[in-house]
Amino acid sequence: MSAKASPLASPSATSAVLDRFGLSPKKRFGQNFLIDDGVVRRIVQLSGVNGDDDVLEVGPGIGTLSAALAARARSLVAIERDSDLIEVLEDTMGERSNFQLVMRDALKVEQADIDAAGAALRSRGVACASPNKLVANLPYAVAATVVLDFFQRFSFMKSATVMVQREVAERMRAIPHTKEYGAYTVKLALCAHVVESFRVGPGSFMPQPHVESTVIRLDRSQPVDEEGRPCAARIIRAACEMADGAFFARRKTIANSLRASFTSRGDPARSAVDEMLVVAGIDASVRGETLAPADFIRLGQALCMVRQANGCAPVS
Repeated sequence: MSAKASPLASPSATSAVLDRFGLSPKKRFGQNFLIDDGVVRRIVQLSGVNGDDDVLEVGPGIGTLSAALAARARSLVAIERDSDLIEVLEDTMGERSNFQLVMRDALKVEQADIDAAGAALRSRGVACASPNKLVANLPYAVAATVVLDFFQRFSFMKSATVMVQREVAERMRAIPHTKEYGAYTVKLALCAHVVESFRVGPGSFMPQPHVESTVIRLDRSQPVDEEGRPCAARIIRAACEMADGAFFARRKTIANSLRASFTSRGDPARSAVDEMLVVAGIDASVRGETLAPADFIRLGQALCMVRQANGCAPVS
């Protein structure tokens, strides 16, 4: 019989930890503790974490997945917002010198927070670099935002293997012409691609959520233009802006949706929508949901061209 991936991945072990510290799962933090050791093992396997990896985790909880990750990775930085879990994690993870806790809201964490965690690890003799992999059982309320935000802001992050609500996973891997496909799908596709996923039932958690879950792995990718050249960051940002505009009024044509989006922000680019669509080779009568990420790259190039010609900066 193989050893457990995590000593905390069972109902009895999780209950014992919570009882010892007088705690219970907090709904406002989206706390559903993973109690299935088989799922923990599959997450670690799918992530491909090994001794050369420096891992970032969001929402470590009592340390169930953390224990399995720290046993494999060179280092593990975990971001947690619930201050009641500091003492718990000191107890469950305190013996691991390659573990560093950052007490922050994941939506507010900055590069400086992660750099400081790395410095703390190196002061203990851990030869780590910036985290190259995000592996986490994410709080469902912020899961979609965290994944896209981290890929966009932290260039050192090369992959994300995360537990999310099933519907969020469907948005992440959606294709054009489907109801799940939207601005979020396009923006995520401009920085990462789906590698693999698997379903997880409610019974793998304490307490059981009222939704199905999916573990999904995404690897960073570099968008290229039609000539196969890597897209500049400004083009990708503009493509994301055009994706938001294309789905601003989902049931309208892309021309009308873009105009409505630019108008709502007082952006002078609204007067050049027809020109941008012509430059990008996009039919003005189609809807955003019919366009592939590569189409949005061309739209981003057109937006940059128009703004450069008119000396306009993006409107935030």
